[in-house]
Amino acid sequence: MLRFTDTLTGDKTEFVPRNAGRVSIYACGPTVYDVPHVGHARSALTYDVLRRYLRWRGFEVSLVQNITDIDDKIIKRAAERGTTEPDIARIYEADYDHEMTRLGVEPPDHRPHATEYVAEMVAFVDELMATGMAYVVEGNGVYFRASKLADYGALAHRSADELREGAGARVEIDERKEDPLDFVLWKAAKPGEPTWPSPWGPGRPGWHIECVAMSLDILGESFDIHGGGDDLAFPHHENERAEAVGAGKSFARYWVHNAMVNVDGEKMSKSLGNFTTLGTLLDNYDPRALRLLVLQTHYRKSMEINGPALDQALRGLERLDALARRMPDVDATGAVDAATAQTFADDVDDDLATPSGVALIFETARRANAALDSSNRALAASLVATVHALCGAFGLALEAGATETDAEIDALIAARQAARGARDFAEADRLRDEITALGIVVEDTPSGPIWRRA
Repeated sequence: MLRFTDTLTGDKTEFVPRNAGRVSIYACGPTVYDVPHVGHARSALTYDVLRRYLRWRGFEVSLVQNITDIDDKIIKRAAERGTTEPDIARIYEADYDHEMTRLGVEPPDHRPHATEYVAEMVAFVDELMATGMAYVVEGNGVYFRASKLADYGALAHRSADELREGAGARVEIDERKEDPLDFVLWKAAKPGEPTWPSPWGPGRPGWHIECVAMSLDILGESFDIHGGGDDLAFPHHENERAEAVGAGKSFARYWVHNAMVNVDGEKMSKSLGNFTTLGTLLDNYDPRALRLLVLQTHYRKSMEINGPALDQALRGLERLDALARRMPDVDATGAVDAATAQTFADDVDDDLATPSGVALIFETARRANAALDSSNRALAASLVATVHALCGAFGLALEAGATETDAEIDALIAARQAARGARDFAEADRLRDEITALGIVVEDTPSGPIWRRA
């Protein structure tokens, strides 16, 4: 039974899609004013894995990920660079796409840009005005009346009074608002900023209304899953929910949020100086190592990213690649072991438990190596095909192809093994030095030596 922990209820709930066999997902995308960082990578990988896994389970999946291409940060960056907001957005959207491609993240099925949906946003604000859920503050724009929504704060699991006491910087301060929790739907025009026409004067949309307009237009009411980092649950996603409910719309059926990233033991933050750019990380590590590291941490738990963790992930990849090289003619199209695949599905169905799935992949790889060592090639082929298939369900591609250089390295390692078997340790050491000089790291395991490029 497929289950997810719904942020709104706090409970692990059976997942029943709106339409049988089809899943609709809206995952909040980046605000494109700077290069992507490892936090962007974790969120993108979480929903890439969710989408791939659901497809592997037989669902048809429609994933929407927006681009916020108008925002205070974009306006500020454009002013700093002496250029325009569209130019800034284009530059950093291209950077984001480049790093996602390197990371193996599939493009979304739909990628709406906020500036393409301003007319829909204006219409939505007009609906809220008509129902009394919104009001105008002259010179500032249009605000949502949070007090009109009985369960405002539900995604944060806090009452409105609790949020008022502790909201502080989490809400926009304006003494002319009726309530500190009220939030902007439409921002009045300011000198030098891009604007669009509206019934309340020229201006631009607030952040929260953007995602509501785009998700409902593309996916329709009562779409299945709304996702994003858990830092978005309040106020962004709570305010989206408030807008939709306030306009009488059925919104997301399930809320799924991934946890944050720690870099060397501290929450990733520009102020802490650990704002690790994704490009720098991928320049220094196999992108698959980051995917594996994300898979080995449950999406709802904070994850640690540091050199030792990535190095360990690389060693895990080498074990899987080494198995693939042992049977390079076998891939995911082979006959998989049905019992193992069912166990994998049962494990991962429980709130996208990817760590359990990864553990089973490595156990299956161990069994495959043992079968090869005992010359049971039929069993080994089935298990290797299973490893490929289960890795594929997570978007983790194995490098099975052996190049000429790979074959030479394999021959050197085999010669070293033969020397060791003959107790010719001087020759074994010489071969080890030759292998090391080629930039190859060899690890001796109970199933035989495996190697990776340093």
